Amino acid sequence: MDLLFTTTTIEWRGPAPFVFAPVPDEEADAIGAISREVTYGWGCIPATARIGGTEFTTSLFPREGGYLVPVKVVVQRAEQVDVGDEIEVELRIGEV
Repeated sequence: MDLLFTTTTIEWRGPAPFVFAPVPDEEADAIGAISREVTYGWGCIPATARIGGTEFTTSLFPREGGYLVPVKVVVQRAEQVDVGDEIEVELRIGEV
């Protein structure tokens, strides 16, 4: 499954790196429909993400019926991403 969406980054005092990209509802619903097939446990879903020119592997975190994409520190620095920034995110799920 390939997804492309725009979202605004948030801070969440969960696991590091503390900057996350919330997946919009429509895309989160699509992920939820295949979640049992692709999760490795605890509802986390492995994915490949791209923000700007930086591609990275990650795991989507389930939160309040949706999902969060952790934005790694190296990605934050390379793409100058901070809390409150509007970003475009490409996700590939199921082919990681």
